[in-house]
Amino acid sequence: MNRTNMRALLLIDNDAAHVDVFTDALLHATDGPFTGECVKTLAEGIRRLRGKEFWAIFLNLSLPDSQGVETFDKLALAQAVPGVPTLVIAGAKEVGVALEAMRRGAKDYLLEDHLDRDSIVRATRNMAERKTAEEMLFTENERAQVTLNSIGDAVLSTDLQGKVTYLNAVAEKITGWTREEAAGKDIDEVFVIIDGSTREPCANPLRTAIRKNRTVGLTPNCILIRRDGAEFAIDDSAAPIHDRHGVATGAVIVFHDVSVARAMEAEMSHLAQYDILTNLPNRTLLQDRLTQGIATASRNDSRIAVLFLDLDGFKNINDSLSHATGDRLLQLVAKRLLAAVRTSDTVCRLGGDEFVILLSEVAHAGDAGVKAGKILSALSAPFEMEQNTLRITGSVGVSTYPEDGRSAELLIRNADLAMYQAKEKGRSNYQFFEKRMNVRAVARQSIERDLRFALERDELVMHYQPKVDLRTGGITGVEALLRWQHPERGLVGPLQFISIAEDCGLMLPIGQWVLRESCRQAKAWQEAGLLPVEMAVNVSSVEFRNDKFLEGISTILKETGLEPRYLELELTESVLMQHAEFTVPVLQKLKGMGVRLAIDDFGTGYSSLSYLRQFPIDTLKVDQSFTHEINADTDEATIISAAINMGCHLKHRVIAEGVETAEQLAFLRAHGCDEGQGYYFGRPRPALETSKLLDLGTAPTVIDQRFQEPGVLHSASRQIVN
Repeated sequence: MNRTNMRALLLIDNDAAHVDVFTDALLHATDGPFTGECVKTLAEGIRRLRGKEFWAIFLNLSLPDSQGVETFDKLALAQAVPGVPTLVIAGAKEVGVALEAMRRGAKDYLLEDHLDRDSIVRATRNMAERKTAEEMLFTENERAQVTLNSIGDAVLSTDLQGKVTYLNAVAEKITGWTREEAAGKDIDEVFVIIDGSTREPCANPLRTAIRKNRTVGLTPNCILIRRDGAEFAIDDSAAPIHDRHGVATGAVIVFHDVSVARAMEAEMSHLAQYDILTNLPNRTLLQDRLTQGIATASRNDSRIAVLFLDLDGFKNINDSLSHATGDRLLQLVAKRLLAAVRTSDTVCRLGGDEFVILLSEVAHAGDAGVKAGKILSALSAPFEMEQNTLRITGSVGVSTYPEDGRSAELLIRNADLAMYQAKEKGRSNYQFFEKRMNVRAVARQSIERDLRFALERDELVMHYQPKVDLRTGGITGVEALLRWQHPERGLVGPLQFISIAEDCGLMLPIGQWVLRESCRQAKAWQEAGLLPVEMAVNVSSVEFRNDKFLEGISTILKETGLEPRYLELELTESVLMQHAEFTVPVLQKLKGMGVRLAIDDFGTGYSSLSYLRQFPIDTLKVDQSFTHEINADTDEATIISAAINMGCHLKHRVIAEGVETAEQLAFLRAHGCDEGQGYYFGRPRPALETSKLLDLGTAPTVIDQRFQEPGVLHSASRQIVN
């Protein structure tokens, strides 16, 4: 092979994968032989071009020392031998940049996600054809030179009167006219173009090129109507044709189908502004529409409102039923939200289970509250899915312009703060933003920040509260209760930080620590010779739905050496009843381990008797709200009596929480309640103080025959627990 006849190609690209594809393509090119050189920067490429003549250049528009279409401009200006055909390589989302480079003189473009050996081989072949056409310029007339120079694109030429004189094969395909049929036809009959935005006819660029005697571009967003009515987005330019004396003899237009490219651009634009899962506007588009809404409200002296919606307990659905189910639920929620607002309003998904609704105009702030109530009502109906019937609620925060902020960022932020207030008030409600929420938000952020270090700084501590057999006075067990020994705030109760731990993803590690420390302490008491009692540990919904929950229980029991029968897990009714079909097998596996199970806060949820029979529960803990209101003349007395009877019927142990008075104790004993827990028997105390109580083994307030004298009994109780 004569290497002097080989064509030299230059690749300017710092992507090693592109270099490999380029090298492979040279070996398989059919229009060669070719040699190739590769450099990583624009500066290196310019130096090589000044030292050697190349047949063609492949240029990546994103280089370490240059970005965008300016990369092509710099290369064109620096070339010692101008006119070397250049093919540009652009990112998958940079179709517009590549097209602009072609308008400035690039011969073709490739997108990185379509860059392979075959695409480079085809591009090289097209450039070889163009090169062949250019060489023919020396032997053919001017019109043929321009036409053949555009092989690979559609080419159409006319005379000075606008009569068609030539179409190449690509032009025949796109216009639907053969060369013979089109010859002599008026250009406006063969080449029909409209504005894609207005659908109005466009001025014919060939006539414009002849009239102005210069190259002209097509109308932006130009659509060509083919002979059979099909439409193609096209792009390129028209130029006058001159004879050797410089006299115009006609015009030529070189164009190509950019329908795919424009569709890709439109798709990229849509993806940049819309949520891919729900097809709702995303944060970017929300920001734009909210800014426009503020400007309009300012001009019209009107009011707009922002509703920040967060679904309650959505993470549990993802964890227990799969992310696919969660995604489907989000899509159904999006449809309900759209149905609940006006067409002039905007429903956006920020991400996860967070939505923002922009009410474009509200007469009064109260109207936003009415709309928030309707949205919550729309969410309350069950969601029927393929294999599940799901119920979900939401918490909504409301902010209004101009009262709660004059910028998009501030309105969203304040609505977000109000949403957290709705969460704290029990969820499934809406709250308006109030300025004091900013102070609370700062305090919340401070707690969240410190809480992230509480475990590693060993600041979490356990307190224990005794459970007492109401017939014998014997201590049957203790409940483990978490506290946070904050270095500045002192001893912090769980109500001040547990919800924050759940929101910021710390509940799992904290729950693991609580379980391990509680089991360790129970075993330590046994090894010290104290009364072996049950250790009751509360389990959150986040922990119970976690895939590794059962594995974690088993591991901790093995690590601490505590026998499973001395561990009782307390779960609330809402945790158990949510996706009850998932709950039953998990509970059965726990029972298989030998762990005891209790329903906490019984009576406040929505348990059904049928499910209570299915659940392998050992204990019902009647909520303290019923115990506090015990009185022979109240409904609470009937309820707690019914709960005790239900527990006995189901052969469950019944524990009354919140026992604080001798009257309550007497009522519970009279109605056959098994055990009690509350300040009457002892407050939650650290492990050392609890060990002293375990050493006694009984609670004197129960067996003391003076139980009808409340003052004396309280005195005896304080002697033990204080």
